[in-house]
Amino acid sequence: MLVGVDIGGTKTAVTIAEELPRILFRDEFPTQPDQGPEHALQKIHELIECGLERVGNLSSFRIGVSCGGPLDRLRGVIQSPPNLPNWNDVRIKDILEERFHVPCLIENDANAGAVAEHRYGAGQGCQNIVFLTMGTGFGAGLILNGELYRGANELAGEVGHLRLTETGPVGYGKAGSVEGWASGRGMALHGADAVTAAIESGAHTLLSEDHHLQQLTAQMIGDAAAQGDAIAQQIIRTTGERLGETLAILVDLLNPERIIIGGLALRLGDLLFDPALNSMRREALPQSGKTCVVVRAGLGKHIGDISALCVAAGLTNWRA
Repeated sequence: MLVGVDIGGTKTAVTIAEELPRILFRDEFPTQPDQGPEHALQKIHELIECGLERVGNLSSFRIGVSCGGPLDRLRGVIQSPPNLPNWNDVRIKDILEERFHVPCLIENDANAGAVAEHRYGAGQGCQNIVFLTMGTGFGAGLILNGELYRGANELAGEVGHLRLTETGPVGYGKAGSVEGWASGRGMALHGADAVTAAIESGAHTLLSEDHHLQQLTAQMIGDAAAQGDAIAQQIIRTTGERLGETLAILVDLLNPERIIIGGLALRLGDLLFDPALNSMRREALPQSGKTCVVVRAGLGKHIGDISALCVAAGLTNWRA
């Protein structure tokens, strides 16, 4: 039996499966990262116990944790990821192993997502893929020449830290970074500026009805765009253009067959994808750009769940 724990900046999910990719149990809760890890760890314990009781297996299982980096995979320590600012050196492997007396593995969520998509999703049959986590934060998992690429000290793929512009929204501790422009939190940051400018110019936007712009979220922007709000749609187009610039960097640097995008790309659809692809084609080397196919995650909304279960199954230590 496999138990997956997918820890994100917005929500944390616990899933149970006996055979991938079929899920037998799933539940989630808001992560609330500003409160620190204690509340989340207690909820994780409760959901694992609840799920095991539901599926009728209380003893023989393995746990896999998927979480944004940086982290120490071998020691099983979460090391203050940007989307979990108060999770300082959380020894989650030891905590879960001591609680349940079973093995626990931990993996960067983008690496886990790359493996999940390669095994069960849009990356099947490819030798060179990039998987992008486009959620609260922004990261990349790399499969190069059929092998998960980790880098010299396992920090490869931190695409969110790349700087796109000299100034701009702050993400991953850097103004104008990929995470500042193209993550969910980043979209909310530059979206708030766009809404403020719209209000000052007298333009109407559904987003101006929320007077607490510091609480603006990517979901709120997406909902307003779906209702035809022009300002919200422009915010998403801007996010797409910056995403496309990031795709072009990856295409020129790595020459992948496929770039697979999860998270916001699934929810925002062509309004995000069209400007992203146009920007990529404009910026990337033509031959490399033609070779690379950019697609949404084949596992859809289940990508985080299957990724964590892949960690539990030990698949992130595989070679093609």
